[in-house]
Amino acid sequence: MYTIIYMKADYEPWWKFEGWETFIQTNETFETEEQFESALQRKLHHFRLTYDNEATKEGKFWAFWSEDESVFCEACDDDVQIYHGIIALKSDELK
Repeated sequence: MYTIIYMKADYEPWWKFEGWETFIQTNETFETEEQFESALQRKLHHFRLTYDNEATKEGKFWAFWSEDESVFCEACDDDVQIYHGIIALKSDELK
């Protein structure tokens, strides 16, 4: 089993802060590695066309953002960047 998670938050997906699951927008599962890889490449391609910036970590986390997409954070009294995160996991990494 393979999973691709798309999350949208004010931090990169590799941080997975407490409660990160509430920021999940979509969660797709795939039976075969071929289906998983194909879907992942399509999703990454789409995000690369949509957002100006990209960062990756450990080959399973991607963050995409555009400088003009931010929200005001009352707690920090400043604007914070919005990140579109992709997390790609195999079944043994889901825990």
